[in-house]
Formats: sequence, structure tokens, C-alpha cells
Amino acid sequence: MTRLRDMVLIADSDVERAERLAASCAERGVDVQVATHGARALEIALAELPVALVTQLDLPLIEGARLAEILRANPRTESTGILFIADERTVPPEGDAAGRVLPGHADPETIAHFVQALLLKHRPPREETPEPLGGIEGELAQLPLSELIELFHVNRKTGRILLERGPARRRESGQVALRVGDVVHAAIGRVEGEKALYRLFAWNRGHFQFVPDPSIGEQSIERPTRALLREGRRQAAEWDRLAGEISPAQTRASLVVAREELPSVLHPLTQEVLLALEGTDRVDHLLDRCSFPDFQVLRTLMTLVRRGIVEMRSASHDASSRAAKAAVPPGVAARIRQRMERTRCGGDAKVLVLASGDDAAHALAARIAALPGASDAPASIPANAMAPLGQIDLDEETAVRWVAAPSDGRFRPIWPTGSYGALAVVFAHAGPVEQSVQSLRSAIDAIGSLPRVRMLHALFSEKAGEGAAASLCEALALFDDRRVVEIPLAAGREADESFRELLRRVLA
Repeated sequence: MTRLRDMVLIADSDVERAERLAASCAERGVDVQVATHGARALEIALAELPVALVTQLDLPLIEGARLAEILRANPRTESTGILFIADERTVPPEGDAAGRVLPGHADPETIAHFVQALLLKHRPPREETPEPLGGIEGELAQLPLSELIELFHVNRKTGRILLERGPARRRESGQVALRVGDVVHAAIGRVEGEKALYRLFAWNRGHFQFVPDPSIGEQSIERPTRALLREGRRQAAEWDRLAGEISPAQTRASLVVAREELPSVLHPLTQEVLLALEGTDRVDHLLDRCSFPDFQVLRTLMTLVRRGIVEMRSASHDASSRAAKAAVPPGVAARIRQRMERTRCGGDAKVLVLASGDDAAHALAARIAALPGASDAPASIPANAMAPLGQIDLDEETAVRWVAAPSDGRFRPIWPTGSYGALAVVFAHAGPVEQSVQSLRSAIDAIGSLPRVRMLHALFSEKAGEGAAASLCEALALFDDRRVVEIPLAAGREADESFRELLRRVLA
């Protein structure tokens, strides 16, 4: 986040003392924000990046020492100077984490003097750095999802927690939606609701970003948030115990006895697992297809293995993954990685997609999935949320993630967030050109006004070469037709080749 001024955060449940200290700092020309409990202090610190933090050790909700530990572990706040205030019966922390501790009865002028010293020591260079959009972000290793949800539950926030983890070739993403602090929806891949939420609770590594979104409409979760937190922590502990024996993504399972040899009466969970095995041998896909919690499915699968009913084996490398490398010219992946490093985005590359309608979104997802080694096309694409559309692996380390964003004007605030660091923004058109352009006009104008954003257009037509691309260029007042790629709607060699041309222009 760009720092244009020095800011000090005072976290103190003693409101009168905090106000006196804030006044003393203000007299010295220092901007101050005040929080009366640890949850609010953490929210401000992650969003505003204060130069210094003055925190009461006995802080409600999140204690001062724990607050300092979280901030020091986060790369964005690790340089924040920290000053502790210890009340009469508070035991100061020991060791390197202690920092300077002042008594709670100290004169505000004295504390303000130490605050100024912290500012001089920890003030960052005046150069501005790119602002990571989306408000609050960090790593799950420092702030687990359960604590993050508690933070937003206490502060009654409305928005989405976007989550990512894993290397480029196996990147996973999920989201949790909150309405006035209550969890109302969760999704990871094709799994939604409580099952998705409990799976995300088991993530102990990855990146999170909170995006305010006042238009939360999904409602796949009804259970009270406090009950969800208790159950989520229990299931996460069970999953950690079982997953240490099996890696679902790298394991295959198959039935090794005849159907007629199975017991006539089976538990509903066992029946569901055996039925799912008829459609897939991948354990991670099996977890998706079963409605029961992941740890119960895995436990049942291991019981079936011990009884000799199911056999599990390690997965070999899929030949299609190797074939995916030929989808783009050699050296492209290295160039993309260098570009991401220069823009400080890191990780996989991203393409933001805004579609004129469901037909265009599904047509593009189908073309992405048709490439060798690409991820499957999503069964459904939300109309009111950012969602993965597909992924193309460039090599073992780098992938291009295609992310769909709502094109409705109500979602204008999330367009800059989605396009930040993207290789390109692709507008997917289908149907009559005039209607398509009209539905995307506000998004095209808004994103076109952003700096350093490459915009391309994928035009899906019944039959290529009948002037639709020219009509689109005319409707958009485009003088460079290289920004438009016409792709036949019908699957086939011509459609695949046209999409490869779009991919080459995205990666150029």
C-alpha cells in the first residue's frame, strides 16, 4: 500500500488514555488512528500499514503480544515499530519479541516522545510503491482462516475472503463470503457451502485477500458463525491427522472386488463413496463428489482399503501435463515469470475475463479446457462473484489462471482489483455484436481508463469470417484489429487454433 504520510496506530481499551496519547501525538504533527480491541487494530494495521504501533499488552480479543507477532510475521508490516503499554498487573513479554515496554501510568508526553523515536527509526523511504488493491491481505501461516473470520465477525464486515495456495501447476483457490460479519457462503472449485468452508479451514498455508463487497447475495450456509468456527477447527484437526497418510491429489483408488460380493447393507457414507468410485479413480475428485465432510470420506476410504475392498496407489505423471508445455513456444514461461517479478505480483500469471453473458463465459471456459493439460471447465460460473474460469500450465512452475469477473456495473469497485497485475483483460463476446458491446460498455470504459492494462476481445461467432470482427471493431472504435480474435462457437480444430492465437496475444 502506498504510504503518503506517517501514521501511528494506538490500540488501547483504556479510551481516556488512548485519547490523551492521540492528542499528544497530533500536537507533534503525527496522524493517529485508535482501536479499542485487537481485532479492530489488526484490521487497521493490515489495511493502512502504520509506521508505528502503540499497543496495550492486555488488549481485548487479540492480546498485544499476539498482535505484534502477527504483524512481524507479515512481510507488509514486518517493519512496523512497536511500543507496548503494560498495566499494573500485566506481565511483559520476554525475549526478542518484547520490544520497549512502558508502564500504563506513564505521562502521554513521555509516550509520545518514544513514538517520535519509533517514527524516525521505522519511517520507510518516501518512494511510492504499487498499492496492493483489495484492502487487507496476508499469509495464512501468520493468520489462519479461523482467526481471520473471527476478526471480520467481530467487526461485522461484509465482503469476500479470497484464498490461494499451492505451486503454479496445482494452484487452488477458494472464497468465503461474509454478510455483516456472518459467514453465508464458501466455495472451492465445484464444492460449495459448509463442506467447502471446512476444507478451507484445513489450509495452513496460502495467501488471503479481503475484498469489501456490499452486494453479497449467495446463501449456501445457514449455521451460526460461532458454531461454524468450532466445527471447522475440529474437522481441520481430523483432516491433518488423516491427510498425513494420504495425499489426495496424488492418489488413485479403485474397487478390487465384484459388486455382488459387497455387503447388502451399507452405511450411507460407504454407499456414497463406492458410488463415486464408479465415476472417478482420483481421490481428490472423490472428495468433491461426496456430500459428507472430507475427513469422513477419507476415513471411510482407508477403512475400505484395510478390508481389501478398495486399492489405492500413487498417481503417475499424466502425459497430458507434458503435452501442455507444447501449447506455447519455449521460453514464454520464463519471460512471464520475469514480468510477474518486475510487477511484484509473483506466483502465477492471471488473465481477467468479463463476458457479455453466460454463453460467452462458457464458450471461453470450454476453449481453455480443450488445451492439453488444462484444468476442467467449471460446471457453473457465478454471475455476481469473481471465480476461476480455467488454468493453463506453461511449465512445472508457471501457469496462467483465467478469472471471470461480473460485468454488471454494480461490481465496478472490483474491476481494478481483478485487473491489477493481470497479463491482459479479455472481454468475451457472444450473440449480436450491438447487444454484446452494450452489456460490456461500462466495463470496457472503466478498465480502459486504468493505467497499463492490455485489453483484448474474444468474439465467439456461429461461423467465422462473416464480418463479425469488423463489426465489433467498428462498434468499439478500434483501429487495431489485432485486439480482436474471432473464435467459432462449435468445438473443433478451427476453434482450438483461434483460441491458441488469443493465448499467444495474451502472452505476447
